Order: sequence, then C-alpha cells, then structure tokens
Amino acid sequence: MGTLEVAGWCLLSFLFCSGGTMAKASQDIDECVDGTDNCHIDAICQNTPKSYKCICKSGYTGDGKHCKDVDECERDDNAGCVHECVNIPGNYRCTCYDGFRLAHDGHNCLDVDECAEGNGGCQQTCVNMMGSYECHCRDGFFLSDNQHTCIQRPEEGMNCMNKNHGCAHICRETPKGGIACECRPGFELTKNQRDCKLTCNYGNGGCQHTCDDTDQGPKCGCHVKFVLHSDGKTCIGERHLQQHVTPQTFSNETCAVNNGGCDSKCHDAATGVHCSCPMGFMLQPDRKTCKDIDECRLNNGGCDHICRNTVGSFECSCKKGYKLLINERTCQDIDECSFDRTCDHICVNTPGSFQCLCHKGYTLYGLTHCGDIDECSINRGGCKFGCINTPGSYECTCPAGCKLHWNKKDCIEMVICLASAIPPRATLSCNKNGKRDSCSLTCASKARFLPESDNSYTVSCGTPIWRQGPPPRSSNGSYPCVETVTTPIKQKASFKIKDAKCHLHPRMKGKQEEMVRNAALGGPASCSDCQVTFVNLKCDSSKKGKGRRARNSPNKEVTRITLEFEAEIKPEEITASCNLNCVRQKVEKKLKSAIKALKKSINQERFLIRFSGMEYEVARKLSMTPERQENCGPGQQRLGPKCGQCPPGQYSVDGFKPCQPCPRGTYQPEAGRALCFHCGGGLNTRHDGAFSFQDCDTKVQCSPGHYYNTTVHRCIRCAIGTYQPDFRQNYCITCPGNTTTDFDGSTSVSQCKNRQCGGELGEYTGYIESPNYPGNYPANVECTWNINPPPKRKILIVVPEIFLPSEDECGDVLVMRKNSSPSSITTYETCQTYERPIAFTARSRKLWINFKTSEANSARGFQIPYVTYDEDYEQLVEDIVRDGRLYASENHQEILKDKKLIKAFFDVLAHPQNYFKYTEKHKEMLPRSFIKLLRSKVSSFLRPYK
Repeated sequence: MGTLEVAGWCLLSFLFCSGGTMAKASQDIDECVDGTDNCHIDAICQNTPKSYKCICKSGYTGDGKHCKDVDECERDDNAGCVHECVNIPGNYRCTCYDGFRLAHDGHNCLDVDECAEGNGGCQQTCVNMMGSYECHCRDGFFLSDNQHTCIQRPEEGMNCMNKNHGCAHICRETPKGGIACECRPGFELTKNQRDCKLTCNYGNGGCQHTCDDTDQGPKCGCHVKFVLHSDGKTCIGERHLQQHVTPQTFSNETCAVNNGGCDSKCHDAATGVHCSCPMGFMLQPDRKTCKDIDECRLNNGGCDHICRNTVGSFECSCKKGYKLLINERTCQDIDECSFDRTCDHICVNTPGSFQCLCHKGYTLYGLTHCGDIDECSINRGGCKFGCINTPGSYECTCPAGCKLHWNKKDCIEMVICLASAIPPRATLSCNKNGKRDSCSLTCASKARFLPESDNSYTVSCGTPIWRQGPPPRSSNGSYPCVETVTTPIKQKASFKIKDAKCHLHPRMKGKQEEMVRNAALGGPASCSDCQVTFVNLKCDSSKKGKGRRARNSPNKEVTRITLEFEAEIKPEEITASCNLNCVRQKVEKKLKSAIKALKKSINQERFLIRFSGMEYEVARKLSMTPERQENCGPGQQRLGPKCGQCPPGQYSVDGFKPCQPCPRGTYQPEAGRALCFHCGGGLNTRHDGAFSFQDCDTKVQCSPGHYYNTTVHRCIRCAIGTYQPDFRQNYCITCPGNTTTDFDGSTSVSQCKNRQCGGELGEYTGYIESPNYPGNYPANVECTWNINPPPKRKILIVVPEIFLPSEDECGDVLVMRKNSSPSSITTYETCQTYERPIAFTARSRKLWINFKTSEANSARGFQIPYVTYDEDYEQLVEDIVRDGRLYASENHQEILKDKKLIKAFFDVLAHPQNYFKYTEKHKEMLPRSFIKLLRSKVSSFLRPYK
C-alpha cells in the first residue's frame, strides 16, 4: 500500500509541477522512484526539486527517517474505546468484553442478548443480564456444575441433594459429611459462606462501560461523552441526554437529536428526517418504527424443510436424517452408512434414515448390532437327533448307524435292507432282438436302496461275499445284510448316459409288454440267465463332466452308472472235462458278454431292475417327459416330471411313496422332511398334517414370553437371557451373541441387551458410550471409564444428545468427576434427556466417569465423543465452547451431532492451525455462520496483532 501511495504522489507531483520545461524536469532525480532515499519503512517518501523528504505514516511519529508507532491506547480516553483498546502497528482497534458486541461506531460496546439465540444453551430458563446471562432451573431442580443443565432434586435427601442445603450456587460435600458452598466463576463467596457476590470478572459486573469492585459490589461508570443511566448500569451518549431528561417533540427533527426518533437508520432531508430499516425489517406506518419481517410466511423462506423466523432474519433447518447445504436452504440426505461403526454388518442408507441388516445366521439387536442366532435353542434347530451351534450357523448330528440326510436335519440309515424269506440270489438276464439288447436284473432278496442326494443313489442286490472269516463291520459298527460266505468271481463296469438324470422309477406298462415280446421272439443272448450272488449299481448325476467336450456343453447332463458283479461258482458245474479254472473262465466270459449287452440296453433305456414285485428303470432321459412315478428319496415326492420337497405338515420316509400328512399328535413346520415331531406329554393335534406345536391341543394357551412345558402341562416364563415373541410355543429363543435380558418373561429380541461397558479410554480421542447403544441400555448396570491424558493436555467433551428417563427420579445417572470420591471436583452430572448439544472442558486433568442405572426404566443412552488438547490452547477452547452462538443455531447444533464434522471440529480445537485447512475442505458442508464464528476466534488467537 505504501508503494502505491508513493507512486501516486509522484505521479501527481509530475502532473502539477510540469509547468516548467521538460528539459528542466528531466534534470531532477526522483530518489523516491529510484529507491535511493533513506526513509523509514513506515514513512512516505515525497520528492522535491533536487531532493526529497520523508513523512511518517499516519499512526507513527518521528522525523521520517526514524518512525515509531504511536500507541493510541495510552491516551487518556483509551482511544475512544469504552472497553479494551488493542494497539496494532500504525493503528488500533477496540474490542469488547465477553457478553458484549462492538457497536457500529467501532468504539462503543453493546450488550449481547445470549438468551435470544437458542435460549443461551440453557436447558430450562435463560435470564439475560448486562454483559452475561444465567441459566435458572424450575422448582424441584438445581443447576449442575456445567451451568446449563438442570438436575432433578429428590424430595428427601442428605447434604447437597437436599433442596434446602442453602448454597446460592454450588454445593460440595466434605469428607466429614458436611457441606461447603462454592461460587461460579466471576463470583465471590460472601462472609456468610453461602451467598455469592457478583464481581467485575463476570459479565463486566453488569456494567456497560467500566466496572470497579467495591465492598458493596460492582460500581459502574461510563466513558467520556457518555453519562450513566438511572439504572446504574447503562451508558447514554450526551447527544441523547436531552431526550431522557425532558422528552419533547421536535417540529424540525434532525438525526443529530435522538437519531431523529428512528428505530434504526436516519437520514436528514429538506422535508425532515427519513427513517429506514435494515434488511429483515419493515418500516411501519408511523415512519419511525421498524418491525421484523417474517420471511417464513412467504414460500417457507425458500427453505426445503423447516423455516424458523428470527429477529431481522430467518433460519432454515432440516428434518432429522438430513443436513443443510452451504446455500443454507437446501437439505440433503445424510449417508449414515459412510460413518464409522454405524452397523455391525450391512448398512442400507434410506432417505432421512438408514437400516442395518445382518448376515445369514445372525439377528439384529440394539438397532445396529448383529449377534449369532442360537438355532439349537429353537426346538433343537429342527434336527432329528443332535444340534451343535456354530458362529452364524449350526450343525445337526446323527447317532451311530445313521448319516445326515441332504436336508442337513434328518438322519437316514446307512443301508436300507428290504427283508425277504427268499434265499439270497440275483439273476442277470439279457436277450437280443435284432440290434436291440434288453437286460433285466432280478433281486430275489436283500435288495438295498440308499439315496445319497436328490440326483444320486445306490441299489444293491444279493449278498457280497468275503474270502474268509466273518464279514467286516461297516464304519458305523453294524454288519451289512449278509447270509452266505463263498469265494466270488468279480467284474466291474462303468457306463455314461448323456442327457439323462438318475431316477429310480417304475417301468412304463408299454415297455414292459414290449420287453416280454422281445424275450419271446429274441434269438440266443450272451447271457440268458446269469446267476450272480451280488450286484451293486451306483447311479450319479451330481458330478460335473471333465475335459474340453464337457466344458463346451455345460448345459448337458452326464449320468454315470457303475456296476459291480460277484458270481458264485457252483460245485456241480465242475466236471472232468472242465475243471474249476475252466468254469471260472466260462463264467467270466459270460459276464463280460452280459456287461457288453447291458451297456447297449442301458443307453437304449431297455434295462430294468426287479425287486419287491416292481420293475424299475435306473435313469431318465432329459428329453423325455413320460407320465411315470419316480423314486425321489426321503423327504421328497414326485411333482409332475420332477421331484419336490414334502410341504410343511407332511413327510416321506424313503421317497418311494407320496408324502404323507403328519399323523395326529405330531407336526412338521419345515419342508422336505423325513419325519414329524411329537407334541409330547400325550398331547394330540386337532387334525392331521399339523404345521407347528401351535396345532397341538394344549391344556392352556401360553402368551408371548412363556413356553408350554409338556411334562407339567403349564406355561413357564422364559428364563433370563431368552425370549419368545409368539403365542402357544414350546420353547424360548436364546438371546443373540453376548446379550441377555433384564428380566425373565421377555417377548422380543429388542429386550436382549449387551451389558459390556467401561474401561480405560484413549489418551487423545474416543467415545463414552452407554451399553447396547443406540439400543436401550440394560437395567441394574454400572459402567466406569477413566480418561488419563498425556502430560500438558486437557480434556474437551461434547455431549451431542443424551437420553435418560426423567420419570425415573434420577435412578439413571451419568457423572464425570476427578475421581470416584463423591467430594471430588465434578465436571458434569445429569439424569435427564437433553437433545441440545453442549461442549465443555473438564475441571480436572483426569476424569472418572460413572454411569449407573436402576431397574425402573430404560432409554437410548448416549454416545459422547471427547478429545484431549494442548493446555496452551485452553484460552481458545474455552472461548469457543462458552460462546452461546455455538449452540444458538439449530444448524450449529447439528454440526456437533455429525460424526464427520465433529472430528474436524475436534481437530481445530486440538490443532488450531488446521482451521484454515478445514474451511477449504468443508466449505460445502459448514454453514457460513459457523465458519465465521471459528474464524474470528482462531485468527485472533493465532494472530492477535492483525
């Protein structure tokens, strides 16, 4: 700025002094332009003919070569500042005490009505005073140490909890059981040790200008050109004095007297004074008075959601779940899912809210948390035998001799033996008719069918033979169906059938007759009557095809059939011309020929198995849709051309017969089952095919929170840690994860609560969170936290909102103090719901935090963030958190509730230099009023002379 002024002066000098010749002007050397002068840095260089002179800038004194700053604040009138004068290089500025604002003249200080904005942050009543304000509480409450919240006082109590303790401000209990009164900052305890006397240190003693402490209290005075009002506090300018002494009406009004009678701006004109109003106000018919304009009446003030009129302006705010954008009009949905720790598993954002979901096998509790479901507590998980709970799932178990059905719940025998009185024997017969081969396997006895899945099974005919000794035990310790032991001849063959699927189903009548005709007309066959002692046929469509061809046709089904034969050598077939080896070779040759014919017959769907008086095909071509009944396996039945599960209320033991309804006295709530559950206790059901225990004809009807005991035939309350939401049930569900209930007889999973809480908190930042938050906290729980900051750091706490039931008569209490001793310094204590945020600094370096609940009521609780800051910044932090403007605006309140923005706010308080980074980073997130509030405080703290 100095360079521009010098350049401008030189230019003017040239223009005004150019009356002489150009030659003459050019001879003069301009030392100011050349920079060859030796003027002080705070002086202006002025060129003169053949020389120059130095003049100290305004605000400095000296000969121009040496300039010294003038300290205007040392003048007798304090530079005209009524409160504080701050000298700065070349100038000065006036500032006001806390609770005052600078007037338009830049010198006077006017009271700030803190109660006008957000009730001053007071929970109940706010009382404005000159230079300050106070929060008051209604009868039955007393003001907590944070000077804003109110705590309900019980009717009966000892010491400080007694409403008649006598202390004007703060009551402390002494170690000996007595009380000691203290005063809030800025007050002094009087001689009676109970009352508090105001001093000039609090709100300037209630004085507008100057304040002096006396024995009688603060004495107010006024700056020069002002006189003290009759109230003894307010100062009136001398030009307004006449208005107060002798009120009168001026025929020729002027703005110089009483501001022309105008409420706001006054302009002198030929016709008299003209009054005008600032933006947000409207001039009334008396042409003097300004009335606030209610901007919200017209188009909702342009606000998306909520418009709140204020004096001279208005404020937009948003519904819960939305945030206000930088234009201070538009509301945008808050994506809660972008916050840390919103949901344990899956978070789904919705307009104005969000929803938490859990992975399979887990259930939601406490609104956002997921806990493992103990499926085994729900009627043994539906398992037939045993149930083992696992994280996110469960497993059914089976006894020895059985294996788990593919429905993962029922148990089926390892081997199903079909009893018969006929001696063990299997016959393989093949006949040829032209190019067609027809084969059949007749199982005279010991036919075994084992369904292994819905597309795989094994059929065995006859009895396997072992060379010596007793037959080996199976893996379950039982013996298979064995009747004879001889030395066998073994052959094994494998076949593939394309575009077919394993299904054991009865042979169609037309094909049966055709095969009979072919057998009658057929010529010699490779094996017209091969006697075998054992045949094992396995059909499997479950395995995926391998190789390039299978990969090229992924939609084609490939069925594998594996056959194992064991043939017995009869002693009467051995002769002198054909010994044992000769007979063996003949039988092996016969079997090989039969297997060759068998392969053709299977591919032509001309192979069948006979047992139990029925004839069955082994596989079904996918391209064919014949009307035939299939075998589907336990828990299934034929539904058209496909197998389907038995519906709830029905069962199928082996899958050969259609699903049967559960008989009287039993029920089945699930599909695809091979059994029905008994009601127990001799109870019957009202009808066949019952779906659940609710269909059992119990002697009493149990309500939610109870279960029916079939032994004693009465309703039993669900134990602690379990719940039952439905009527007429015979079980209670175990609470998920590590949760439990407050009492027995619970009816909902929402009553399952996590009781874990407390512990040592981080040294720099963290959360104090009630157990089970954001769900309701449990009853009869006590949590203790400790915050122990590193050396030279102090604690700042923000309570965004807290929910404690007021009807509980302070049964649930949160307290923060120096240590566990009731007489130690208390920073914060409350037992009420408080949805307005508040920030405060701890009154001690360490904090002991205790939360204790009763059994009477419950509520959402709290999640309170804290940060530790360098003690060098204490003045700044206190300046910010004690400013009522921080809480006055609803938009400012939402910032203190926003998890992302509170981090930025904490970072500024812990590292003030980061403020400038965040104003750029979050300029589209923070309201201008909030940025302005922080900017003035941070800037004055970091750069007090600028």
